Amino acid sequence: MLVGIALAGVPCLALVAVLRRRTGPRWAWSLGLLLWSLATIGFLTLIPADGAPGVVYADERYYNSCSFDYGGPAPEGFWIVSGGQRLLNAVVFVPSGALLVLVLARWRSARWTIPVGLLGLGLVSVAIEATQQVLARLDRSCDVTDVVDNLSGAAIGVLVGLALLPVVRPWRR
Repeated sequence: MLVGIALAGVPCLALVAVLRRRTGPRWAWSLGLLLWSLATIGFLTLIPADGAPGVVYADERYYNSCSFDYGGPAPEGFWIVSGGQRLLNAVVFVPSGALLVLVLARWRSARWTIPVGLLGLGLVSVAIEATQQVLARLDRSCDVTDVVDNLSGAAIGVLVGLALLPVVRPWRR
């Protein structure tokens, strides 16, 4: 998993190197890091948690359907991000939310593209949960609680990104 995350950074660094002169280093780094954060989320959520579980048949899974019960199979119970795995689910989306703001703030349309981008990060979370449900081999559970936690983390990241805008100013060269 860690090797995959590190290797995903290589094309992102190449993209930064190509874009630096054309767009300025601040925006190029923001875009490269946003793409790397999304790749990292993919590696963290779509690689089997306990190594290669072997063959896991769909009818032998512990959970045969997606849990729409808020609090679902997460062992920490019910509350907005109580700790453990749920806290990790939120924290892993914070950088993506912040970097999304730094990437989209370059254009005047940022007032409406940032909320649309936040919705896009929510759809990334839904796609991850759907993939976990469909691919039994991952031995992961699909849970609406994860989507809420991920979207909460992305929203916190958007607020962090908005606070960073006056400092980073990605629209400048």
